[in-house]
Order: sequence, then C-alpha cells, then structure tokens
Amino acid sequence: MNKPKLIEKKYLLTFILVTTLFALWGFANDITNPMVAAFQTLMELTAAKASLVQFAFYGGYATMAIPAALFIRKYSYKKGVMLGLALYAIGAFLFIPAASMQSFLFFCISLYVLTFGLAFLETTANPFILSLGDKRTSTQRLNLSQSFNPMGSLCGMSVASLIVLPQLISDKRDAAGEIIFSTLSEAEKADIRVHDLAIIRNPYVAIGLVVLVMFIIFAITKMPKTDSEEKKAAGLTHTTKQTLSNLWHNVIYREGVIAQMFYVAAQIMTWTFIIQYADNLGINKATAQNYNIIAMCMFLSSRFIATFLMRYVNTRILLAVFAIGAAICATGAICIVGMMGLYCLMGISFFMSLMFPTIYGIALEDVDSRDTSLGAAFLVMAIVGGAIMPPLQGMIIDMGTVFGHPAVNASFILPFVCFIIVMYYGFHSYKLGKKVK
Repeated sequence: MNKPKLIEKKYLLTFILVTTLFALWGFANDITNPMVAAFQTLMELTAAKASLVQFAFYGGYATMAIPAALFIRKYSYKKGVMLGLALYAIGAFLFIPAASMQSFLFFCISLYVLTFGLAFLETTANPFILSLGDKRTSTQRLNLSQSFNPMGSLCGMSVASLIVLPQLISDKRDAAGEIIFSTLSEAEKADIRVHDLAIIRNPYVAIGLVVLVMFIIFAITKMPKTDSEEKKAAGLTHTTKQTLSNLWHNVIYREGVIAQMFYVAAQIMTWTFIIQYADNLGINKATAQNYNIIAMCMFLSSRFIATFLMRYVNTRILLAVFAIGAAICATGAICIVGMMGLYCLMGISFFMSLMFPTIYGIALEDVDSRDTSLGAAFLVMAIVGGAIMPPLQGMIIDMGTVFGHPAVNASFILPFVCFIIVMYYGFHSYKLGKKVK
C-alpha cells in the first residue's frame, strides 16, 4: 500500500497560510512571558501578582474556546480565522490606552481580549491542519505546522530580549547587581513608568498591524471545504449534545484534554520563570531572556527532529519518552543551585517540543470529523493550565526559601509533576490504542 502524502498539492496554499497563524500566536505567547518580570519590577508587584499577566493571557483561551467552536460549527473555519485575527488586532491596539493610563489591570484586560483572538485561531487552525489530507499523517502534519510556532516564539523572544528589556530603565542595577528602581523617589518612578510602558506597548501595536494584513489576505483567499463542512452541507451533522456524549466516552480524547492542560501549565511555568531563576543567580532580565532564546532554539530544532522520528517511532511512545526527559531536566533545575541548574531548566525545552501537537493529534485521532471543532475547543480550553499554575508557582517563589533551598528552584516541582502526567498519557494512550486495534 502506498504511503499517503503528508500534504497534497491541492491543499498546499491553504496549508501555508494556516501555518502562518501558528507563528502569529507564538509571537504573542513569547513576547508576553518576559513581561511578567518586567511588570513585577515596574509596577512593584509580588511574583504572584505579576503572574496575573499569564492568568489574563491564558484565561482568555478558557473563556473563548467553546464560543469559538460553536461559531465554527455554525459558519466555517475561514470565518473563524478572520474573527480570530480581528480580536487579536483589537487586543493588541488596546495596549495604547493601557500604556497611557499606566494601569496594570488595563494591560491584563488587553491581553485577555487579545487571547480571545488566539483562542479562535487555535480552535480553528489545529483541526484545519489535521483535516488537510490523509488521517494517517494528521499528527505528523500538525507537528510540521506547529514547527513554525516556535519561529514566531523566537521572534517574540528576540524582540523582548533585544528591543524591549534592554531599554527598560526600571531594570537598571547597581554595582552589586541589585535593581535600584525601588530606591528611587515617587517622581522618578513616575517618569520611568511613562518611558518603560511605552517600550512595552510598541511591539504589540506593531504585531496588531501585521495581523490586520493577514486578515485581508484570508478575506480574499478561497479556502477548501473540509470533511466536516461537507457533511454539514449535506445535513449529516451531530447535535451538540451528541457530540459532547461522543467526546466524553472517548477515553483517549478525555485523558488528552487533561494531559494538555498539565503540559501547557508546565510550558508556561518553564518559560515564564526562567528569568526569575536567572535573577536568583544575579543575571539581569535582558541577559536572562537570552537563555530563554537559546531554550527556544532547542525547542525548535527538537520539533523538526521529533517530526522526522515519527516516521519510525510510535507517536505515543515518543511522547512518553520525551516526557521522561523533561522530568529528568526538571529534577536538575530543582536540585542544582547554579548555572548547571539553569542549563537543566533550558534543557526542558528540547523535550517539550513535540508535546502540544502530539497530545492534540492523539486526542483527536479517533474523533468523528463532525465532532472535531468542539473537540478541538476543549483541547484549546485546556490551555487554561497556563493561567492556573503560574500564580501557584509565583506564590512558591515569593517564599524566598523552602527548607533552606532557593524557592525559585523548589517551585519547579510543579512542572515536574506535569511531565509525569504527560508521560502517563503517552504510555496509557499507546496501551489503549493497541487494544482498539
């Protein structure tokens, strides 16, 4: 039997356009992560309060994933993409009044709206890519598209590291490496806030303009109908109640949603608090963000490696093996105080590379195409793990020490637990898959 093509020629243009969306939300994700540390200093917040940036960002996914799925079920993937791009742009442009008002709450609201758009894009793009070709190559195809997500992430990180963080006056340090912002007068602090918030605002406004251009491109481009859209046109649809029942009784799907929630939590914690981890070693924010960029390069290269390995290794076993690798690196980040611990923390990114698209693909592999949009919504909604867990980690970091050990090191016990859950899902879904066959 001939091996199915990864991408058929008739779907190539659509595949390329939809894949660009992965880079767009990657940019937003990873320019936002270092902003937690920036807001913590600039607004004089605790780590737990500053991590509300992530609560707002990933809370938007939880709020809008189901409405996005229902919108797509009623209309189409293309209209879902266009609405997502519109909301993305609106949220980005809200940074203009947020910076003028110098309001941390307004910034959080802006990010919340922006991620309404990202929820639409992720709920749309992931199942759209899965549908563009043979089901046997769907997970590999999604991993290929997701490989462009860290490219956007690298752009976001680079903008943060090379443009935003170095220009923040609030991060200036004394000879001992201590931040001097808290020692300044209120008048001096006010002037610095005006300057620094404008620096934080500008890249969001720029990406908003890029998103508007993408909106126009999608508006004028014809998209192919997917299998689920053809069935809807023929009147062969499932009711929402029937779809929910089908999804609930699909064990691999149900456990996939849980695994996805813990994976995203681990990813966001790893990339958000690497700056605090480095800060504990006396490294400033801009330099610390460079370590994050190296970690993202590892993530990107590993995703291409994982996509290649999937041709020869069962995706579920590969998921479990990579989760074990991530857990080992997390153990090093917890136990080793010093640069070697930081290197272990960076190493986690190599093993996280395949997790999101692989969990996503495994969970939806045996889901009826008529149930895919709502099924995808719950997997996107699982991104709420990125909203819930970082504040918990921030609370641990605020403790300073835990049994005499630096609290920032000890806090990575949370990602460690998450990777154990992902490992279980990999092995268990493999076992269940064998039984089905």
